[in-house]
Amino acid sequence: MKGDARPIDDKIVCQKCDRSDRPMTSVTISPKFQVVIPKEVREKLDLRPGQKVRVLAYGSRIELIPERPIEEMMGFLPGLDTEVEREEDRL
Repeated sequence: MKGDARPIDDKIVCQKCDRSDRPMTSVTISPKFQVVIPKEVREKLDLRPGQKVRVLAYGSRIELIPERPIEEMMGFLPGLDTEVEREEDRL
């Protein structure tokens, strides 16, 4: 196997995040089931105290997806055709 990939439960799991040379950071779950998001991740994603994140169980992993204000999303799909035919009563 190449790099840091290793088999777990008949699946290949890569030990690297973001396909960079930095290894994944581990965190510990507290007795209250809390985790601290590492500083480098908070800075990279511009996370702020009080910001909400969506929590998804995806296969055998947990994903945290930061919620962003709708104003921040403006223009994130450049080139999208917004001209659609509408029924007369839906103008």
